[in-house]
Amino acid sequence: MPPGATVDSLRAEVLRHLSFTIAKDPGHASLHDWRMALSYAIRDHIVTPWYASTRRTWDEDRKRVYYLSMEYLIGRVLEDAAINLGLRDMAREVIEGLGVDFNALVEDEPDAALGNGGLGRLAACFMESMATLGCPAYGYGLRYEHGLFRQRFEGGRQVETPEDWLVTTNPWEFDRPESAYTVGFKGHVESRDGRDVWVPGETVTASAHDTPVVGWQGRWANTLRLWSAKPTTLFDLERFNRGDYAAATEPEQLARTICRVLYPDDTTYAGKELRLKQEFFLTSAALQDILRRYCYTHKDLGRLPERVAIQMNDTHPAIAGPELIRLLTDKHGVDFDAAMDVARKVLGFTNHTLLPEALERWSTYLFGNVLPRHMQIIERIDSWHRRTYPRPHFVGIVKHHEVRMGELAFIMSHKVNGVSALHSKLVKSSLFPELSALHPDRVVNQTNGVTPRRWLNLCNRPLAGLITETIGDGWQADLDRLHELEPHVEEAGFRDAFAAAKRANKVALTGWIKDRTGVVVSPDALFDVQVKRIHEYKRQLMNVLQTIAHWHAIRQDPQADWVPRVKIFGGKSAPGYFVAKEIIHLINDTARVINADPVVGDRLKVVYPANYNVSMAEKLIPAADLSEQISTAGKEASGTGNMKFMMNGAPTIGTLDGANVEIREQVGAENFFLFGMTTEQVAERRKDPDHARHAIEASQPLQDVLQMLAEGRFSPDHPDRYHGVVDRVWHHDYFLVASDFAAYHAAQAEVDAAYRDPARWWRMAAFNTARSGFFSSDRTIRGYMQEIWSTESAL
Repeated sequence: MPPGATVDSLRAEVLRHLSFTIAKDPGHASLHDWRMALSYAIRDHIVTPWYASTRRTWDEDRKRVYYLSMEYLIGRVLEDAAINLGLRDMAREVIEGLGVDFNALVEDEPDAALGNGGLGRLAACFMESMATLGCPAYGYGLRYEHGLFRQRFEGGRQVETPEDWLVTTNPWEFDRPESAYTVGFKGHVESRDGRDVWVPGETVTASAHDTPVVGWQGRWANTLRLWSAKPTTLFDLERFNRGDYAAATEPEQLARTICRVLYPDDTTYAGKELRLKQEFFLTSAALQDILRRYCYTHKDLGRLPERVAIQMNDTHPAIAGPELIRLLTDKHGVDFDAAMDVARKVLGFTNHTLLPEALERWSTYLFGNVLPRHMQIIERIDSWHRRTYPRPHFVGIVKHHEVRMGELAFIMSHKVNGVSALHSKLVKSSLFPELSALHPDRVVNQTNGVTPRRWLNLCNRPLAGLITETIGDGWQADLDRLHELEPHVEEAGFRDAFAAAKRANKVALTGWIKDRTGVVVSPDALFDVQVKRIHEYKRQLMNVLQTIAHWHAIRQDPQADWVPRVKIFGGKSAPGYFVAKEIIHLINDTARVINADPVVGDRLKVVYPANYNVSMAEKLIPAADLSEQISTAGKEASGTGNMKFMMNGAPTIGTLDGANVEIREQVGAENFFLFGMTTEQVAERRKDPDHARHAIEASQPLQDVLQMLAEGRFSPDHPDRYHGVVDRVWHHDYFLVASDFAAYHAAQAEVDAAYRDPARWWRMAAFNTARSGFFSSDRTIRGYMQEIWSTESAL
């Protein structure tokens, strides 16, 4: 808690901001006004450690970490910051003493629309953990005006509308107009005095907006710096005066377009060009800022790696290698070979995917058109690597008229890390086998983690209170202490208290579900949750097919002893991903039929709230009984949702994929519902072109489900709507939904059997929480600091 902070002093600060920052009096203040006043009061308490941390970093000339990411899914800031400062309970007392509903005030804050899923949420957890551990760091991202998109359903279909999180003032950011850099695109390269010089055809200005990120107990704070694009020329006055208003504002439209949305649809050339411009805009602005800060106190750029570590979060900022070389050679006169040496010592690359299509590739025509100087540098890097490390002819950065960003990031980094033990192994053996053989010490593992401050202490107050009551305070910054819960798990009284905490969360969620969707569910049912981006490899399709099979079984024998279930889905599909959007439609059509079936009644409900985001996750995860982590083995790099569910006492039903492997190792096989093929078995099964047909013919439940879909049972208005789904399962089942279905169906029966035995179930649930300490992002960041960044804590 900040020194001297009291209820009276915080109340005075809130009222002062209400009067002098918001310009409202208490009698006429809206909920929004009160939220802004409290936010500014809490922000004031962040500024002191933020200043102190920045001064210490400068005074002690500490090495800084710079994290480059296209996404930061930070969620709501107010309650998270208040908890880390030790002011949450005081803030509640102040606000409720002023006659305002604290919970409603917190809910009034919009989610920052700066990310999509796990990649962006991981970046947010890492920023919080770096602040908690006292690792001097900057996060660099884009200040998206509309972010990804706001999802709604019309007739069961996903419809995308712009996110409006910036429609009101964001109280957490500080504008830094003095930190502005010119970023260019297109143009041409010309030779001047024997040197290549890039003459951009388009330019925009990157302007900085800083958000302080405070760690646990307010001991350290770092900076999340988001860039907005502004025109270098406001508008063409001559054209405007001639009446050509649209052309006059072209510079402004270019700038605004760059930071308007996250991941523009890249199925068109224009979409691809915009996406590449976004990635370069972020990276160039960040690198110019990094070099400016370094050169303020240092002259020798050859020693840059001693004071700077840059982490590329996936391939989106992979242009950092060529851009750093361009800045060093073209702007600072460094020799190419020396620039290569510096860049490779500074840069690290985190790979997040085993899907080849997710490793970005740009046509050389597009790349050369948008970034002509960088195309030259990339070709030179490729030639340098080929000479220095003789390699097979098919290995390289530029191949088949494409620039391969995964290979570029690998070659330009001193360390490449996967995000789970299995994933890192597959990065070496499957994704980059030849490059890994040439650089045998380059690939290391850093298993992902999540911050327990938000994902347990904030979002699950009933369970957090039980933990503190049982083992004392302090576990929030030392999650390994959760092991101290294990002796208590065998006590009936503790299990009852654990179950009561879970039920409190479920009761709260039932009210939210009714308000949000109109569906009435019972808190006594098993809450079975799958929330994540909608993608074929994550196999939401298998989940909904099994849900239909379960519904069909209940209808055939409604008097049997069924365990009531609530199947909860959440997640968005990319706008241009037709198959994923078809799965969304199927889930919603299935929900419509099942929820209206009087024969099934409360034995089975299906819920799919629209617009899944961090705030929704904070409601769903603490209330979940079962965590669905059912991706095709060998496709999920890690996952972090699986860790959040485990931490909140939800056993996993899952495959041996990503971090599921390590979760099962930590919690014990007896506390994990395992099913499905291994990575090796998946590869072997795909060799049989008829694998899906064989699996379907061996499973009567799956046959029945596919027959119902083919007959239009869930789409009577359009009976052939899901013929494409049926055809893909029968004939194009790359992600092995059919081959794993029977094992998944059987594992769900095991879940029912366990849930019927309360002592067994709550023992499993409690052990999941007690053994989740390994999955703190604090542990992950310590690994990065020691093995990749070579930096130390300032605390």
